[in-house]
Amino acid sequence: MKEILSDSMTSGQKDRYLAIQNKMSSALSRKGQSHKATLIAVSKKQPVEAIEALYRLGHRDFGENYAQELVEKAEELVRRGCLGIHWHFIGHLQTNKINSIIPYVSLIHTIDSEKLALKLAQKWLQAKRSEKCGIFIEVNLDEEKTKSGIPPQEVETLCKKISQIPELRILGLMGIPKPGSDSRLKFKKLSALEHLCRSYTEGMLSMGMSDDFETAIEEGATHIRVGTALFGPRHEN
Repeated sequence: MKEILSDSMTSGQKDRYLAIQNKMSSALSRKGQSHKATLIAVSKKQPVEAIEALYRLGHRDFGENYAQELVEKAEELVRRGCLGIHWHFIGHLQTNKINSIIPYVSLIHTIDSEKLALKLAQKWLQAKRSEKCGIFIEVNLDEEKTKSGIPPQEVETLCKKISQIPELRILGLMGIPKPGSDSRLKFKKLSALEHLCRSYTEGMLSMGMSDDFETAIEEGATHIRVGTALFGPRHEN
C-alpha cells in the first residue's frame, strides 16, 4: 500500500534540500564561467518514502550503489507515480548485474575496465536502448588496494580503448579521494587527468560528496553525490 508522506518528513527533506542547493549556488558562483553541476541524491539504504519526498520537491537525479536495491526502488517509485527519475549507478558494477539495471539507469559512474565496458555495451545493444549509455571511468586516485577503479597512469589508455565502443559515451572521470587526504588536491588531479583524456571524454567530472562537494564544484565537478547531508543517517538493515 502506498504510504502517505508525513509533514515532518517533507519539511525536514525540504530544509536539507534547500541548504544543499544554497551551498551549491555559492560554490558555483565562486567557480564562475557559467559552470553547472548536477546534484545526485545518494539514496543507498534510504527508504522509498524519503526518495519520494525529495521527488515531490522536484528532484529527479538519484544514485544507488547496489543493483537489486536500485531495481526494487525504481519499480516501487513508478507504482507511486514518481515518473521521470534519472537513476545513476554509483557502486561497483558486477557483470552479472548489468542486465537488471539496464532498463532503469541513465548513467553509470563506475566503469574501470575494458572487459566491463564491452559487457555493458553488449547488454545495452541487446536491450535495444535508443540512446548510447553514458559512463564515467572510475579512477582509483590513491591506488588503494581495497577500492575499485583504474590507476591514474592507465586512464588515458583505457579511455582510448572504450571510445571505440559505439554503444557507450565516455562523459568523463569519477574519483573518490582517500579519507583524510587533501580532497582539493585530489580533485585537481582528477581534473588534470580528464583534460589529458579530453579527446575521448565530454569534459565531465563526477566527484565530491556530502563533506566536500563545495570544494569539488570549485575544482570543476559536474556531478556531485550527496547522501547523508540530504537524507540523514542511512537505514542499515
